[in-house]
Amino acid sequence: MTSSRQDAWTQDEDLLLAEIVLRHIREGGTQLAAFEEVGKKLSRTSAACGFRWNSFVRKQYKTGIDIAKIQRKQLKSRVITKDEEQPVRFSYIDGQSITSLSEVIRYLESIEQIQQQSSELLEANEELQHKLEQLQEKVTVLEKEKKVLESNLYTVEKDYKALIEIMERARKMVVLKEDEKSRKVKFQMEKNGNLERVENK
Repeated sequence: MTSSRQDAWTQDEDLLLAEIVLRHIREGGTQLAAFEEVGKKLSRTSAACGFRWNSFVRKQYKTGIDIAKIQRKQLKSRVITKDEEQPVRFSYIDGQSITSLSEVIRYLESIEQIQQQSSELLEANEELQHKLEQLQEKVTVLEKEKKVLESNLYTVEKDYKALIEIMERARKMVVLKEDEKSRKVKFQMEKNGNLERVENK
């Protein structure tokens, strides 16, 4: 029993899907049969393969589909009638049969389109690399600033603790002095004029 995968499609899987579907079109098969074949090879459901083909891959292979349809017609017309002296001759380019100048032009146009897409992808990749380098530089600067701020914060906290300790010592000294003052001996004059020692309780 084929298990159903939920992970993203890779470029190689898209390529395999396109090759099998185009082969089925070329040979006169159905797309459903192609989806089932791909599903067995990739451990995906035929519905998932069909959705991937219709939503994404098919748009990338418009020229290939047209060529496959032409090839399918030519394969059907290869039955030689009595009036025909020569069978249809096929030329091959990259494994694809080409039978007319218009097909060669279409094939070359498809190659040009692929090259243009490749060039655009390279430019986009270079732009992304440049942005990535800029972001990495910003991260480096921010990390340095963070270290400076952390160092400053540590210094401030240290100074704050030292100030609190000084204030606490000063407070204790004031309390002690007040206590000492309150304990000092006092004298008072008696009725006969002599001084009498009086201690504060």
